[in-house]
Formats: sequence, structure tokens, C-alpha cells
Amino acid sequence: MRIAVAALALSLVLGPGGPVLANPTTRDPAKIPPGTYVLDKRHASLTAKVAHLGGFSRYTLRFTGLDGGFTLDGANWRTAQARFSVDPRSVDTGDPSFNKQIAGFLGADEYPTITFVSTSLAGGETGEGQLTGDLTFHGVTRPVVLNVVFNGVGPGLLGAGVRMGFSGSTRIKRSEFHEAHFSQWAGDDIDLLFELEFTRK
Repeated sequence: MRIAVAALALSLVLGPGGPVLANPTTRDPAKIPPGTYVLDKRHASLTAKVAHLGGFSRYTLRFTGLDGGFTLDGANWRTAQARFSVDPRSVDTGDPSFNKQIAGFLGADEYPTITFVSTSLAGGETGEGQLTGDLTFHGVTRPVVLNVVFNGVGPGLLGAGVRMGFSGSTRIKRSEFHEAHFSQWAGDDIDLLFELEFTRK
């Protein structure tokens, strides 16, 4: 019975003409359907890269505890205010003991949430823009500009719902957020890279 159900599901996905793709139908942000969008946590990633020992490598960390969303009223997509949060205890280096050490450096016990709240958006007509907002990290709030690429909006898998995606990056300085643990071993600049997908509620 389970095999039959699995086979039916596979046939619906593949169909007679090959895979049913959930491709973006437009990359024009002005055509995003209004509504409330929530982060698809299974298809979201945030990585951080920092120079190790003067630049032998760009050591990479990944954060898995992400949340966020925004609402579009349909009148002006530029007015949507995005809010994101990151759990610093969700840092993943591939080494569980080192994860706890890094979380301690980030002040996870005293500051259990890293947040970003957008304040303005510049550009965007061609799908690329700069999203400015307030980043609160290690108990310090400072303005940060994210370079964002809108990857498009369209139906979800099998045509269900509305899905959209963004890619982006920014660079912050640890010292500006009063985080300077092991500064002799790790660089001051942190490159943040994110891949985010959202679905409409």
C-alpha cells in the first residue's frame, strides 16, 4: 500500500512531461501578490565568513535557527517592513564542542536573539537593491545595508500557494558590536551571506 502511494506521488510530481517545476513566473517586485509572507525555514540559510589567522582562510559558520517575514499591502511593495531573527545558539561549525564555544563568544546567554528590522529599500526595479535596517547583535543596535537580489515569485510545488526567494550579502565589523573575542586569531570583518525563501500565509 505504501509503495503504491509513493508511486502515485512520484507520478504526480514527474508527470508525463517530466518534473513539475515551481519556477518563478516574474522577477518584477512590483508584481508580488499582496499578503503576509513567512520564512520557509527549511529553505533558508545564513552563513558567516571571517578571516582566520590573518587570512589563511575564510572560516565559515552557519546559523540554522532563522525566523522572519513581512507583509505587503499591495499599494507599494517598497513600504513592506521585513523582520528577521537569528538564534546565536544555532551556530554550526561542524564541531559540537566548538559550536558551544562560538555561541558563548556571541553572548548567546545574555543576548539570545540577533534581529534585523528593515527601515528602507533603495533600487529594486531590476531585482537588485539595498535593504537598510537596524541590526541588533551582542546587545548593540547599528544600521546595516544588505545587498539583496530578488530571485522571483511564483507558485509553489504543484502550483500550490505563492513562493518567493531572495539572495543577499553584507559585511559587518565585530568591533562595532563590541564583540572582540580572539581578535588576534579572527578578523574584524564578518561577511554574511543569506539565501531565503518565503511562502504566503
